[in-house]
Amino acid sequence: NDPNVKENYAEAIEIYRENRDLLYENLTSYGYECVKPDGAFYLFVKALEEDAYKFFERAKAHEILVVPCDDFGVEGYIRIAYCTDKSTVLSALPAFEALSQEYKNQEDIK
Repeated sequence: NDPNVKENYAEAIEIYRENRDLLYENLTSYGYECVKPDGAFYLFVKALEEDAYKFFERAKAHEILVVPCDDFGVEGYIRIAYCTDKSTVLSALPAFEALSQEYKNQEDIK
């Protein structure tokens, strides 16, 4: 019952909560549909096109690594882990915004 372990655990949970909220709030403001978890360390996000694997490929072009969820039984969604430091989340936000804008621009052309 090391008190340092409990303190480190509580600190990690708070970091994950902050990262979750930061991602959720920003991604939804960019037009993504997200499932906000209560206790997980990842977000399920609806891909901006029907094929999550095609979305995955377009995300890679923006240096975003996501996991298509089709193999988890959640077709059309991707998973974004936020069990990292806050600076990583912050540095990824402009890329997520640019990717969303790319899809919006594509819709404007149609």
